Amino acid sequence: MGFRCGIVGLPNVGKSTLFNALTETQAAQAANYPFCTIDPNVGQVAVPDPRLDTIQKIGGSAKKIETQLAFVDIAGLVKGASKGEGLGNKFLGNIREVDAIVHVLRCFEDDDIQHVANRVDPISDAEVVETELMLADLESLEKRVPAAAKRATGGDKEAKITASVLGQALELLRDGKPARLTEPKDDEEARIFAQAQLLTAKPVLYVCNVGEGDAATGNAMSDLVFAKAKAEGAQAVVVSAAIEAELVGMEPDDRKEFLADLGLSETGLARVIRAGYELLGLQTFFTVGPKEARAWTFHKGAKAPQAAGEIHTDFERGFIRAETMAYDDYVACGGEHGARDAGKLRQEGKEYVVQDGDIMLFKFNV
Repeated sequence: MGFRCGIVGLPNVGKSTLFNALTETQAAQAANYPFCTIDPNVGQVAVPDPRLDTIQKIGGSAKKIETQLAFVDIAGLVKGASKGEGLGNKFLGNIREVDAIVHVLRCFEDDDIQHVANRVDPISDAEVVETELMLADLESLEKRVPAAAKRATGGDKEAKITASVLGQALELLRDGKPARLTEPKDDEEARIFAQAQLLTAKPVLYVCNVGEGDAATGNAMSDLVFAKAKAEGAQAVVVSAAIEAELVGMEPDDRKEFLADLGLSETGLARVIRAGYELLGLQTFFTVGPKEARAWTFHKGAKAPQAAGEIHTDFERGFIRAETMAYDDYVACGGEHGARDAGKLRQEGKEYVVQDGDIMLFKFNV
């Protein structure tokens, strides 16, 4: 399991350029005019994790398989999208299908690149998108909440729960706040809230697209975005789409040297993925054998059977136990045999909460 991030933003903020660079494709047509992206482009990228390289080397695996992450480049939004302006209906429909919103904000000046509002103001840009998402959710809930409340008076238990949790979301939206601030009081409310597929319930990662000279430190505009993200409990990263585009096709050693000259230790892709993982509460476990070393993504707090299910549903259904080693122990002991001899290979049952970096072998019977 990876996760699916929708890249959004106003026209000409650099989101298609960033998409092309991140996925190392030219699937999205990057051009200097609004609506150059008509249909969502989806790119699968490998999630970089240096631990996997180490595990492959120690385990003598023939190949490595990274976990995958999907980026969806969604058509540019303009004011009035919630009423169908521009490509609004298509935009809003595509947003519903992603796990998280990667909101690209222009934090650079360039007279050669047209801005749809003829000024560079990332906070205002963010508010345009947020307002349209809120208006769409507001219109939806102003119909659904009264209908649920009416059914609740007839004794419908689920309708009563729906009216309560979505009513809370409706009040937040009326106060100009996103639905993700809703606090379901139990698992049933959480289920119903998730099923509502509210646009403003999606977690948000702000990507500050800066010029090459600001890639290492950011600038005054990106500082404002970071402050906004902190106040909202969101995430923010600084990326230069121009730099990411230059990295495409470079050899690994050349990339390292190029980044070092700019004062950078990693690519923008790595920063986006790490922030996205934190945003969605995702972690990684590994499997290793002669044929392959492989990374798997799971939700933080998952127990061993759920993690096994990421490999195959049969593993979860017939789960017996898991042989588990911590990554640090695997490295320190020189692999599985050394870890076993040192007593670092553990037998874990159904209640074991998987930890980030665990190396696992699942025993199952179906």
